[in-house]
Amino acid sequence: MNDNPLDRPVNVAVVGLGFMGLTHINAYRKLPDNARIVAVCDAVRLPVNGVLAGVTGNVAGSDAVDLGPDVRAYQKFEDLLADGEVDLIDLCVPTPLHVPQTIAALRAGKHVICEKPLARTSAQSQEIVDAAAAASTFFMPAMCMRFWPGWAFLKDLKADGTYGEILTARFRRVSAPPGWSRDSYFKGGESGGALFDLHVHDTDFVQFLFGTPTAVFSTGVSRFSGATDHVVTQYMVPGGATVYAEGSWLMASGFSMAYTVMFERATVDFDSARGDNALQILEEGKDPRVVTPEGPDGYVGELHHFLTAIQHGHPPTIVTATDGLNAVRICEAEEKSVQTGQVVTV
Repeated sequence: MNDNPLDRPVNVAVVGLGFMGLTHINAYRKLPDNARIVAVCDAVRLPVNGVLAGVTGNVAGSDAVDLGPDVRAYQKFEDLLADGEVDLIDLCVPTPLHVPQTIAALRAGKHVICEKPLARTSAQSQEIVDAAAAASTFFMPAMCMRFWPGWAFLKDLKADGTYGEILTARFRRVSAPPGWSRDSYFKGGESGGALFDLHVHDTDFVQFLFGTPTAVFSTGVSRFSGATDHVVTQYMVPGGATVYAEGSWLMASGFSMAYTVMFERATVDFDSARGDNALQILEEGKDPRVVTPEGPDGYVGELHHFLTAIQHGHPPTIVTATDGLNAVRICEAEEKSVQTGQVVTV
């Protein structure tokens, strides 16, 4: 492993300039002490006179970004790999490209962060895990909810035992179908539909909070992709809490994420529809208390974690390649449960 610290910002290349690519670019621009974007790469969509046009996503829109005249633009991934100035490659490309591009970048001596899901199958994800283990550089899957303020707050509450044990937990993430790259997202055999692309966030957070589930029971609907575009899952988790999550692309418009977690001595409730009052704590005999967790959004949080790991010469700790693999394994079990109507062992 690379244990040589950097005494400068990490030189970053963003690959895939759709909604997530622009989201990551905007996040890097908030971390000038940690990152410097030196290159971008996309087979079709490139900056014009240094300006990258905005993209509409299902979470929010992304305005045009002026990258400036010094950021190099590549159409071929192979040409980007030959750029000796690039330290870190950030992959925001369709899921089928995750395995080949991650492996190629690691073999080229680059650090790599890759958007979720790690791959469409656990067997393909294992290829990335093996390549990361053999690399002299670092790899991290971009599981941003582990870093999202309201979710990181929940993880700390459980770890600290502030309100006792968790009795039940419900997570919900529902959205209109993606408004961009539908040629990729609506090929469920490649993208996995909403289950693998959107619901995977909550699946991963369930394993982060409780450990790997022993089994799942899921029901679902296919509408756009040929895969599961709406899913409701109950997870059998270590400790015996009742845990379930809903994920969907079936909303007519908009996006919403929420959770309700019932501890022994309090209920912690998050609903993005409440805006600044999204996170509330309810205790018996007391008025609801609004909490505003500190810290940037999860995109900035995850990138800051990985960049500082590279700068300090140690691998990332909050999320690993194996975590990304396990999230895919659980999603596979959910998909099988939807198809068979049976409880499926993870």
